[in-house]
Amino acid sequence: MEILIYAIIFIIGSLFGSFFSLAIYRIPLGQDITHSRSYCPKCNHKLGFWDMIPIFSYIFLGGKCRYCREKIRIRYLLLEVFSGIVFLLFALSLKFNFYELEVSKLVYFVFGIFYISTLFIIGGIEKENHSISSIVLLFGLIIETIYIIYLYIVGASIYRYVMYLLMMLIFTFANTVYLRKNGKDNYTFQILSLCSYFAIASKEEVVIISIIFTLLLIAIKEMSLKKKNSKESNKDIKSVNIPIGYYLCFTNIAFLIIQNFIPIL
Repeated sequence: MEILIYAIIFIIGSLFGSFFSLAIYRIPLGQDITHSRSYCPKCNHKLGFWDMIPIFSYIFLGGKCRYCREKIRIRYLLLEVFSGIVFLLFALSLKFNFYELEVSKLVYFVFGIFYISTLFIIGGIEKENHSISSIVLLFGLIIETIYIIYLYIVGASIYRYVMYLLMMLIFTFANTVYLRKNGKDNYTFQILSLCSYFAIASKEEVVIISIIFTLLLIAIKEMSLKKKNSKESNKDIKSVNIPIGYYLCFTNIAFLIIQNFIPIL
């Protein structure tokens, strides 16, 4: 029975992964992500049911659109598989007893899935556009507020949650003021809002480790770029915007799950 449930969780994760691809593409364009049907970005043909089955549709179609035969980027397949694996690992990390389910653990799992989902979308958009999506962050803020209310109802301490929630609101407000004054978002305020969001949903240790590993990944990337540029000395060296939020999101997801497996973190 447990194997069947975990298999279902993996499938649900892959379905979410398919939605993540849609959201990452459409949100920056201001397009609807809930009511409009999926379509091929090349030929704009609306996709049928058999075109949208996670993982299997990509394999059976040979990685090409059924209608225009243009290649589908493999990142869609990878995101579906990776999402399924992350959802499965998150469920495994909570060590569910399916014969005696704890309500608190089940609620944490549901809110955790929403949290991870927002990070997938924020990270994906940030990687493509070098900007933290305020809309997705606002959605995450609403979800976390509902979770805090739940904790208050069941009598749990909510002091730390409220403190980081207020910090997030302050940074978001500061970014809004900056946006109105200068006509563009302040990336620093966006990153600070994102880190405050991390602190609401995961322990401080997880946030700190996420930041440390993000800095390490950025340092490694920078060194590899410098090495590459030194070999191509005759070419102009172009500056590259580093997607800090992208690295932060996925290191936070990783260490959130690891922390559940190893509580001493």
